[in-house]
Amino acid sequence: MLARIYRPAKNAMQSGKAKTKDWVLDFAPASARLPDPLMGWQQSSDMNGQVRLTFETREEAVAYAQAHGIAFQIAEAKEPKRILKAYADNFAFGRKQPWTH
Repeated sequence: MLARIYRPAKNAMQSGKAKTKDWVLDFAPASARLPDPLMGWQQSSDMNGQVRLTFETREEAVAYAQAHGIAFQIAEAKEPKRILKAYADNFAFGRKQPWTH
């Protein structure tokens, strides 16, 4: 039972950064999901796949996993590269590409 500790990325449907500052501990799937023969829904006998714990810091998540004897791996988050732009740069004299209609 291997747990993964990570900080979730921003959802593509969000413009803000809500729920991206907390650290999450969830478990890797122990068995494959199978389609239900009657309805076609996904079924699994793995109950740990439903557990998702959130922590304010990475140290709290690591301490919880160590206290409960859970093997874990930490996935470091990549910081997004910020490109600072100003609207006035579209009309600057030294613009690299000419401005056209």
